[in-house]
Amino acid sequence: MTVFKHIIKDRILQITVIITIISLFFARPRIADINFHTLFSVLAMLTIIQIFAYLHVLDVIAYKLTTHAKNTRRLAATFTFLSVIAGMFLTNDITVLTLIPLYLTIAKKHKLPEILPVTLIGMGANVGAAFTPWGNPHNIFVVNQYNVSPLKFFSWSLPLLVVSIFILLLFLAFVKPVDIPSVPQQDIRISMRPTILTAAVFFFFFFGVFNVVPAYVPAIVAVILALIINPSIMLHVDYALLLTFTCFFIFISDIQQIPLIVGLISKAMFSEHSVFLTSIISSQFISNVPSTILIGRFTKYAEALFLGSNIGGFGSIVGSMANMLVFKSFVEHGSVSKSRFFWVFTVLEYIGLIILMGLGWLVLDFVL
Repeated sequence: MTVFKHIIKDRILQITVIITIISLFFARPRIADINFHTLFSVLAMLTIIQIFAYLHVLDVIAYKLTTHAKNTRRLAATFTFLSVIAGMFLTNDITVLTLIPLYLTIAKKHKLPEILPVTLIGMGANVGAAFTPWGNPHNIFVVNQYNVSPLKFFSWSLPLLVVSIFILLLFLAFVKPVDIPSVPQQDIRISMRPTILTAAVFFFFFFGVFNVVPAYVPAIVAVILALIINPSIMLHVDYALLLTFTCFFIFISDIQQIPLIVGLISKAMFSEHSVFLTSIISSQFISNVPSTILIGRFTKYAEALFLGSNIGGFGSIVGSMANMLVFKSFVEHGSVSKSRFFWVFTVLEYIGLIILMGLGWLVLDFVL
């Protein structure tokens, strides 16, 4: 019952269901348009994430690292770059949901700054997630939709990662280095055998993403492992996200059968730069996951779509699901002004967006 309540309360899913139902009045979805490879890959990823969360892997890493922080800037940097690394492997959503409450618990105890460090943790999660094909669900879609090889994908994501890290370093310079007491390490233990098994399944998951094995195979293996470790793990899988993806595919299947809409979208897809800008702008209003799936049906410019969708995750609070989760976590756990956090977060996000837009434009001009 709790799972069902979580699903029906998901605002993104609610909106997606409504527009999908409306689209059914104009056309009927085609099974061939539903990307089952992406759906199985997302299911595998979400299941593996919950196994790692259940095993407290990220909690242990975070506490071990923070015991060595001597001042506020170093602590903020530790959490920021831990979020980058975690975002690469555990997605940006699970990273912010884990690290932000953890940081705010420490910050409230020692009266540390909250607004800027939390903003940087959220940005770091988006930076890391953009680097890997599995860090963001829409990256899985791009890899599968355009049959992108690992080498090609990382040749796209590496420049984005490098410049994004410089942006984070620039913002970290504004965190005042005030001495803090040592952060005591909590007694959180992990079981090595299930952790190693989960890491192995996570490695096997890559084979599904890159079409070495059918995508449903890693999904089945991940679900079986979760049931063996603890069946309750499956109760925490983000089924709302999975259903949202399914609705996106149905909606897009419908609208691409409407000549007027196809004509309008096609006119905006005439070059790499137009795809890049359209992806960024649409992400600011409908989030980068639905934007990617929608635009991906109408363009052949894979790298422009990749850059636009990941850079579009910066900017507005709805640019990515992780941004919304950052704000939600701060509202629940922060102890200072929520409105001030919103404005600081938004301003820094848009500064990052503008810098990365310049990078993306140059890449499309001189690298492609």
